[in-house]
Amino acid sequence: MAVLLPIALILALLAFEFLATSRAARLWLALERRHAGLRLREARIPGFTMPYLEGGRGEVLLLLHGFAGDKDNFTRVARFLTGHFRVIAPDLPGFGDATRDAAAPYHIGAQVERLHAFAAQLKLTSFHLGGNSMGGFIAAQYAAAHPAQLRSLWLLDAAGCAIAYDTDFISGYLQTGKLPMLMNSPAEFDALLAAVTLRPPWLPPSLRRTLARRAIADCELHRRIFREIGTESPTLEAVYPSITAPTLIVWGSEDRILSPSAAPRMQALIPSSETVLMAKTGHLPMVEHPRQAARDYLRFVSRHTA
Repeated sequence: MAVLLPIALILALLAFEFLATSRAARLWLALERRHAGLRLREARIPGFTMPYLEGGRGEVLLLLHGFAGDKDNFTRVARFLTGHFRVIAPDLPGFGDATRDAAAPYHIGAQVERLHAFAAQLKLTSFHLGGNSMGGFIAAQYAAAHPAQLRSLWLLDAAGCAIAYDTDFISGYLQTGKLPMLMNSPAEFDALLAAVTLRPPWLPPSLRRTLARRAIADCELHRRIFREIGTESPTLEAVYPSITAPTLIVWGSEDRILSPSAAPRMQALIPSSETVLMAKTGHLPMVEHPRQAARDYLRFVSRHTA
């Protein structure tokens, strides 16, 4: 009997994982968010609902996910930040669980305006801002447009610099229209993880299936958004010098989506900036090495915003 009970429990958990995929995925996310000290909230701005995660106390640190990502891209790193900041991580319009409007524009300028409306809705007048990939593009443009609001800027493998796009993945997209984030089948999810991380993190099967299904459903909209960002969002070389917030530029040394060679170029253009190159790390430093990413940022903030 003592042996049969654990076996029965394991079988029950497996049945739940594979037969109740959506509920199991929500449970895994809820457990990880709780571990990080985050709660799920929701904000409404004109035309869009933006769910967001919030936790911790202190000055606000607003974190923006990348293309085809969502608010939970920052859940693991938030565990090391909520003791120092009030962390807020929203789903950007068109992604995650936020509203999708096929007729709306999604270029970087449009997302900056929505982020400004989101900050106003939450009555955020002074805050730290960070972003990964596309989220970094939005964060940098926001920093240039609203300098008085920002205490610091944290750019993690950020898009927006022309040199960053000199990679095989981007050139392959320009030639074929294919990109790991634009998925047509669940089998492509492993290829996506391999493209954005050096060592793919473990994810429960239910969560993998749920994320893959969402990516497939979003494929055509995200294809249009990616094309729109490329054609209607000018790179930021002319804008970087106007950023006044202390800026930490972080790049994974093994990033294959956006080239690490952009980091020194950005540092040369942003007046008060430093660069951290994270060894053995891909496109998502805050996912692959959350403790190190948080530690580097906390040290930077302590030196520059005291």
